[in-house]
Amino acid sequence: MRAAAVALVAGSLFAAGCSSDGGSGDGSGERSPGPSADGTASGKPDGNATGAPPKGSVKVERTVTTGLDSPWGMAALPDGDLLVSSRDTGRILRVDGKSGKKTELGSVPGAAPGGEGGLLGIAVRAGTDDMVYAYVTTASDNRIVRMLYDAGKEPGSQLGAPDTVFKGIPKGAIHNGGRIAFGPDKMLYAGTGEAGDREQSQDEESLGGKILRMTPDGEPVGHGSPKSDSVVYSYGHRNVQGLDWDADKRLWAAEFGQDTWDELNLVRPGGNYGWPEAEGKAEKGDGGGFVDPVEQWPTSDASPSGIAVAKGSVWLAGLGGERLWRVPLKGAKPVAEPQAFLEGEYGRLRAVVSDGADGLWVMTNETDSRGTPEKGDDRILKVKVT
Repeated sequence: MRAAAVALVAGSLFAAGCSSDGGSGDGSGERSPGPSADGTASGKPDGNATGAPPKGSVKVERTVTTGLDSPWGMAALPDGDLLVSSRDTGRILRVDGKSGKKTELGSVPGAAPGGEGGLLGIAVRAGTDDMVYAYVTTASDNRIVRMLYDAGKEPGSQLGAPDTVFKGIPKGAIHNGGRIAFGPDKMLYAGTGEAGDREQSQDEESLGGKILRMTPDGEPVGHGSPKSDSVVYSYGHRNVQGLDWDADKRLWAAEFGQDTWDELNLVRPGGNYGWPEAEGKAEKGDGGGFVDPVEQWPTSDASPSGIAVAKGSVWLAGLGGERLWRVPLKGAKPVAEPQAFLEGEYGRLRAVVSDGADGLWVMTNETDSRGTPEKGDDRILKVKVT
């Protein structure tokens, strides 16, 4: 066993609310509403009325698979299998959710690993398994690509050529963001970092230090976004690597702090989350108009990467903190102090994904430059939560 490692005021270009021009949607003709300006679901401002219990428990039921190489992104498929991206090799694997058997789909050409960049987040649209989206650091930028996936082909050749969906996200040796996910509105969201240039976070024209919202084809969404012609959904972020939604369609995000506070944020369209003027909850002198985090942790206790919402709680995978955090909610508010599990037992935790019922998939990340791999690393755990 390892020892444990030690405000919504939008800028002039970010008037909150929905545009009146409709927008292109997802190409299907459906128009699912996004969150309202205060981050709550339309018509249900305080869902989950009974709230999660203040205390919970977790049980590691089994180790699903071991021997992963620099794993970063994880996405659940409809049949219970998982897709896993390897940051440093550029490969995508399919992991059988029961047996743990690993099958290589193929590699993503153009991925340029280095520092905190490479093949990062992956996503599939709900209920489908024929297209894989990936967030990739290239030689020039961070971008989102998509690839046809044909499981009937030979292993290693099951991915089609990448089609660029969106490009031009700033890259750097650090803070590349990288998490992508499809929301309940069927739109594609991406968390970006400021790539080491903190001024980008408050620059409303930059794509760095933002949460982006776009159609599956990479176009701005005309409804439910601060501006109908922009993919920027929120700003003032340092490095967003966790995105998920609760049952009432509220978007939650995990964000790395610098020296003091890591954050769990409730994301509001057009919201300014303060970086670099504020880290954690804004203090006197930081300036006004920032959205405070719902919860915050000392950076040595968290370094939150992936997050998942399950059983009425937000779960955060901690890298530096080497633990799984639980934040129990009643609607959009915590009902108790955050609760830590698995502290120091499995090393750095990179990703956590809900299994859609009462469990989580938790993925470790020791086989990179900041980890200390032990036999079996890296691995995926099946965790039951109560």
